[in-house]
Parts: sequence; C-alpha cells; structure tokens
Amino acid sequence: MCLIRHFELHAAQAYEQKLTPGTVYLAVGQEASSATVSMLTPGYAVFTQHRGHSALLAHGGDPAALRDELLGLESGCCGGRGGSACAQDIAIPMYAHHGQLGESIAIATGYALASKKPTLAYFGDAAAEEDYALSSFGFAATHKLPVLYVCEDNNLSILTPIEDRRNWNVYEVADSMGLATANIDDDPVLIHDTVTRLLKSLPAFINIRTCRHLWHTGVGRDGPPEWDRLDEYRSKVPDAEAIENRVKESVEALWQEQLQRQ
Repeated sequence: MCLIRHFELHAAQAYEQKLTPGTVYLAVGQEASSATVSMLTPGYAVFTQHRGHSALLAHGGDPAALRDELLGLESGCCGGRGGSACAQDIAIPMYAHHGQLGESIAIATGYALASKKPTLAYFGDAAAEEDYALSSFGFAATHKLPVLYVCEDNNLSILTPIEDRRNWNVYEVADSMGLATANIDDDPVLIHDTVTRLLKSLPAFINIRTCRHLWHTGVGRDGPPEWDRLDEYRSKVPDAEAIENRVKESVEALWQEQLQRQ
C-alpha cells in the first residue's frame, strides 16, 4: 500500500509539472484492494482497466518501467506509447487495455477459457455496467472458468455517482448468474479473508468499496476523502513508520533518478 501511494503521488506531481505526455489514471486512496488481492494470487494472469498502476505495482511489476511509460520514454513498459491507461508488465503476466471501458473483463474471461489458467480482472464500478461485462459474468459461470472479478467500487464514474446511473447492484447481478460473490469495504483483513474464501469457488466476483482521493482522470479532488485506509493501518502495523519511510525514500530516488536525466 505504501509503494502504490507514494508512487502515485509522484506520478501526480509529474502530471502537474507537465512531464507526462498524456493524462494519468491514479489509485490514490484505493491501494488496499490490489495490495491485498495480489498476496493471495501469485501466478495469476492479471487484466486491468483504468487506474492499473496499483495492480502492476502490487503484483510485482517493474516500477521503473511504469515510471518511464508515464514519462513517454522508450524504456517504458509499452515503449512510451501506451501511457497510463495501457501500462502492463508481461513478466507478471499483466495485460493492459487500449482504452475501451470494461474490455478487460471480456478479454480476461476469454483468456481464462482458452488457457484454463487462474485469471484476475480488475475494473471500476462504471466498467461493470458495459454489456459485455455482464455477459462475461454469465459466460464464466456457465463454463466454470478460473477467474476472479475484482470491482474497485468508488461509487463514481468520472463525477457521476451510482445512484444517478443505475438502480441495480452489479454484485447482485453476478450472484444471480451463479458466481460466488461478496460486497465488502476495503479493509485489508476483510479483503484477505473474503478473497481466500472466494478463490475456492471460482468463478467469483468481489465488489470492494473504495474511497478515491484524486479523480479518475488527472489529479483533481472531490474534497476531503471520507476515509484513508493506509492512514488507518499506520497505527495497526508494527514498525509501520519505518516501513513507509523506507518505501518513500526508494520511490523518491526512483523518480529523481530519471527526472535528473531529462
């Protein structure tokens, strides 16, 4: 969680300084979901939507390659041509998307069907509304595919809350299609226990309620965040301050190393 938080804050700063050739899709405040899920899913193929930096970092991706991608450099994970939305790391393996909302859900489902390998699909609450997303859930249930769908639900599509977009819950739809489901807050212990259970009953769907600190696109703010899970766990984890200081220093050095060359 510390790695994601401090990497994303530096990415936000680079964007504000106009060092990134495109926009950024950040996960500040939403670190707990991918940080926890990744601990339980080593070896899974990972498919992401916007805000994929957190999944890449959590699942062991190369932070330097991600940094360079955001800066538009050839040494980036997509040769500097994909940018924030298309960040990926085949070594994980983690596959990015090309910008179509929710496509990662359908592609992850097809990957699980073709490969029979355990698969993860991360996406937001708006992506879950796409028609091919819902059909993918039903297809996965019918074919009993080894896929876990992870919806990082911050209740917003850009700036529009769920209550203004639909009158149904995606996890209830997934449940009706035969997936094992859960709807929980982004507390790491709760995520850990719930995902542990769901991985025994794939395909499965978990809706994790998160709280964004920065906008989906760019670095705007809605106001003071309703909660900060990282801050909460600073008081629960032994040596938390020392751990975060080490991570903060390493991330600072990572960014400064490249920025000083430019």
